[in-house]
Amino acid sequence: MTRMTVAELTPISYHHATMPAEVHDIIRQARANGPLALGPYGPEILGYELVRAVLRDERFEVPRGMFLAAQGITSGPLWERANNTLVGLGGPAHLRLRRLVARAFIPKAAERLRATCVDIVTELVARCVPAGRCDVVADLAVPYAVPVICALLGAPARDWARFSAWADEIFKMFSWDLGEHAEAVETAWKELDAYVDDMVVRRRHTLTDDLLSDLIRAEDDGDRLTHHELLMLAGGVLLAGTDTTRNQLAAAVETLCDHPREWDLLAEHPELAPTFVEELMRFSPATLGTVRIAKEEVEIAGVTIPAGTLVTVNTAAANRDPQVFADPDRFDVHRRASPPMLGFGGGLHYCLGVHLARVELAEALCVITAAMRHPHRDGPSPWKPMTGITGPATLPLAFDAA
Repeated sequence: MTRMTVAELTPISYHHATMPAEVHDIIRQARANGPLALGPYGPEILGYELVRAVLRDERFEVPRGMFLAAQGITSGPLWERANNTLVGLGGPAHLRLRRLVARAFIPKAAERLRATCVDIVTELVARCVPAGRCDVVADLAVPYAVPVICALLGAPARDWARFSAWADEIFKMFSWDLGEHAEAVETAWKELDAYVDDMVVRRRHTLTDDLLSDLIRAEDDGDRLTHHELLMLAGGVLLAGTDTTRNQLAAAVETLCDHPREWDLLAEHPELAPTFVEELMRFSPATLGTVRIAKEEVEIAGVTIPAGTLVTVNTAAANRDPQVFADPDRFDVHRRASPPMLGFGGGLHYCLGVHLARVELAEALCVITAAMRHPHRDGPSPWKPMTGITGPATLPLAFDAA
């Protein structure tokens, strides 16, 4: 096989795209020239098997500062915070923390929040039903995620709005356009730290049945989490469980709205919800992928990736790889013998909150489809920028009340 350099790859860019279908058209054209393309920040991996392999390859690591370095931010408070999150840490430090916190994220821990998820989304839907219309984003998705995470951490309902505001600001840090938001991000993070610090102090005296208490209890061969690590992990849970869930739920409802038979099928057979969640995340994900950096020179599919190269691992492209998924651009909840979708990542950084995310989405979709029958769009539903965490910015829906 003739070896290629990164510079010889076919260019790809979808930063200008405004809708998912446009992104997938661009990816499809690039994939015709091979499983790698050259994006704005370096090589982009598009094939399922290669994406899966890179996520598990120890020769690649999460770049220091995640998206910050590519924007010229390589020092300062946000840089330090980004490199001391569970996502930002690597090597033995990362393995130690995952080992300590793993038991707090087992399926049983997610199951104890299932009833809470149902209660929260049922109340939100009930507010919309009399009018026969709603904005899925503003009325359902946005107010749904934060109360679940607050319940997970053990924060009272009266503080849900504060957590939501902090999440909105802090998540700007993990985008390609941090820019002028840096000061607001740092202010929000300090306020969150102070709040969680008070929670930790109180929990140490009175442990309860919530994630924060589980993290305080966490021990592995005498090793325990430090106070600083508890603050970091609690903040990380808020971030990881908020924006992605909000956007994924809205994207899922939009897809189901465009497939009325599947909407009705889920409403009538809620036991199929786990299957729906997997296919919805494959078909319409809230994140297109993640980034890694090559620790040494690596050859991928005949392309030489120099050490220090930033690589975009495009999980959305992988989940529509025609070599792996039959008719990949079709939403099909009846797929058989397909490999797992890669929306939760893989390898050392596989999503710790995968069980809760599946529970949240499944229960929300069951309640929404059962209560809102014969839905149709009631206006435009433009998407947020297609890089970073994306999803409908608004989704007006009209429906018949069940």
